[in-house]
Amino acid sequence: MITHLHAVEGFHRQVRKVTKTKGAFSNDMALLKLVYLATQNIQKKWTTPLHNWSLTIQQLYIRFEDRIRLDLATTPSGVPPKE
Repeated sequence: MITHLHAVEGFHRQVRKVTKTKGAFSNDMALLKLVYLATQNIQKKWTTPLHNWSLTIQQLYIRFEDRIRLDLATTPSGVPPKE
């Protein structure tokens, strides 16, 4: 689980890098748009499979069963596995 916390911290760091360069936002929607666009750019870099993803998703599913929809036909990056 620690490995995935590093991934979350890395994501947060990248979003923070984008938002801290702006002095102020005209409204909340401007901030949301910037974070959305930053997320889209960050997602393009997610090509490495997550270490121990299957174990992690199993543990998360046990804990948050009603909030996690499992699609067993995809990998952590959302790409269907090669057959």
